[in-house]
Amino acid sequence: MVLQNYVILTEGVPARLHFTDHEIQSREITDPLTGRGKTVRALVFHVDRLDNREVDAHYSTISEKHAMAFAPYLGDKSYTGYDFVITQIGRGFTREYQIKVEKRSS
Repeated sequence: MVLQNYVILTEGVPARLHFTDHEIQSREITDPLTGRGKTVRALVFHVDRLDNREVDAHYSTISEKHAMAFAPYLGDKSYTGYDFVITQIGRGFTREYQIKVEKRSS
């Protein structure tokens, strides 16, 4: 990827991410089933490290199930003390995510 503005996962390939901040954004999308526009909420993280490389990128999800995996870390932004190893399994509406949370060494 040339610009690496956004983290895009590759199916079956684990990606190690470190987050420094997050926000909830409203986004206009086109519903793939109806073809109509709609507004959804997205959890968006700022990523400063991807697979142990320094980056300035964003990782986002509109999946409630995927976002809930991060819920325990959002209120106090404790995610800054962890790396998240995320593996995308499947595609489309069958897509799921395996997440390993690893404490960062000081």
